[in-house]
Amino acid sequence: QVQLVESGGGLVQAGGSLRLSCAASGRAFSTYNMGWFRQAPGKERDVVASISYRDGSTYYADSVKGRFTISRDNALNTVYLQMNSLKPEDTATYYCAARYMNTRTYAYWGQGTQVTVSS
Repeated sequence: QVQLVESGGGLVQAGGSLRLSCAASGRAFSTYNMGWFRQAPGKERDVVASISYRDGSTYYADSVKGRFTISRDNALNTVYLQMNSLKPEDTATYYCAARYMNTRTYAYWGQGTQVTVSS
């Protein structure tokens, strides 16, 4: 079992930056692939970025490539999402999620943190 708690959301002007954090409790954080997802009102939840447990390889949605950076600190059981050059279309609730090793499903989710980007 993994519990995830996001923090770092808020209101920022377009062009600004935010860093989201996701603190995990439970055992063996280093065996989980971690992902950031977001959901805007009236839209589906989409993956933003993910980072592998095995080699730290990363994936980014096209819409955030070059602007967002995902990273993890296994010693602190924390995953981060550095968001730069924010745009109004980045406004959403951001969720952290965990997927165990080679399983296919993100089984554990945080409660979400709101990011609002004003124009």
